[in-house]
Amino acid sequence: MDRDLIGYGAHPPNPNWPGKARLAVNFVLNFEEGSEPSVPDGDSASEWGLTEYGANSPGVAGRDLAAEGMFAYGSRVGFWRILRLFQERGLPMTIFGCALALERNKPAAAAIKQAGYDVCCHGWRWEKHFELPEDVERERIARAVASIQATMGERPLGWYCRSGPGVNTRRLLVEEGGFLYDSDAYDDELPYWSIVEGKPHLVVPYSLSTNDAKFGRGAFGTGDDFFHYCRDAFDFLYQEGRTQPKMLSIGLHMRLIGHPARAAGLQRLLDHIARFDGVWVTRRLDIARHWVANFPAPSLA
Repeated sequence: MDRDLIGYGAHPPNPNWPGKARLAVNFVLNFEEGSEPSVPDGDSASEWGLTEYGANSPGVAGRDLAAEGMFAYGSRVGFWRILRLFQERGLPMTIFGCALALERNKPAAAAIKQAGYDVCCHGWRWEKHFELPEDVERERIARAVASIQATMGERPLGWYCRSGPGVNTRRLLVEEGGFLYDSDAYDDELPYWSIVEGKPHLVVPYSLSTNDAKFGRGAFGTGDDFFHYCRDAFDFLYQEGRTQPKMLSIGLHMRLIGHPARAAGLQRLLDHIARFDGVWVTRRLDIARHWVANFPAPSLA
């Protein structure tokens, strides 16, 4: 049995966030457009996941130009709208960037770099690592790191798979080396150390709960749905943070929240959070570095 069903239990550590913050909030923008499965890239059919098609495939065989257009909207329009919302408020965020998508959108990559957002590698392409043979996955990880290094000017220090990792993923990340953390976990609201091949490895959990992917799956219908759900999560954790400070991850997708009616919900959320003191809105990389500095890796001697 290699699952940890207990974690921190009833007594999680006080993370001692900077400024004695009650809550650390990390917004994550998934940058996938242009790396998804597509016929022009040699795939048998177009990807339609997390688009206006909703939870069920329309059943188009082969190349789907409508699906391609929905993805392109994210990189052509949605990215710039979301960027503006954050820059107007001077807020940081993290990019979960697919290496090929960043390669193919040099203006957006330059804007990300100029803004100082951290890039957590989201794979070479937007593909499911749990379906990849070990040797293929090893090659994809190395290729993604080299690509982001070339595009962004520095290697990624974090990693996050599409949907979920494979059984080999975390071991291959440690084998590749150079990663400070991965976010291939949904099991906690604080970072924690894992042991991989006898080495300590940091995990900074992510969330599919406070995530606009629910638009693509039909759970959210309006911008207010997103706002109310994320607002309630923020308010609850902020209140709880008087005694047990935690971390709130909020996931965004350019082709989803980037549409005007949904972006209005994001705008309301950003303005709501700004009304509270004692909140650390930060990058995922800064959370990882804070944890390493304040909760060093366990000694295995």
